[in-house]
Amino acid sequence: MLSQPLLWLIAGAILCFMEAVFPVAFVAFIMGISAIGVAAIALVVPYFSVQVILWLSFSTLLVVGSRQFLPNKKALQSQLGDSQEGETLTEIIPGQPGRVLYEGNSWRAICADENLAIAPQKKVYIVSREGNTLIILPDFLTKSDN
Repeated sequence: MLSQPLLWLIAGAILCFMEAVFPVAFVAFIMGISAIGVAAIALVVPYFSVQVILWLSFSTLLVVGSRQFLPNKKALQSQLGDSQEGETLTEIIPGQPGRVLYEGNSWRAICADENLAIAPQKKVYIVSREGNTLIILPDFLTKSDN
């Protein structure tokens, strides 16, 4: 029979791998990290029920704690309105600003990826705003989010 620490390590590895296959906002990854942490604790705490309670507690605390690092989509939507799509009017050269048509107006815009160029008349998504400058990403980078 496998030892309890080894079982927690296997469970942690499986959960981390599942996050890579089925992304769920890092929840499975965080649960996997918690399981790996419990594997270390299982070396000194032999009671399985205590280990499960620790795993659930660590997972909950890490999930709640990690939410502060995720972007607040509601705040972004209220700042930018309902539409978050735009179209480039000029070419956006890597690291340089260009112009984007957003909600019927021309905006100064820069690509969030400083190494990427975007051609004119391409669909883009607005990811944030800094003053009067929109931070954008091209359509092909955001397809998996839809």
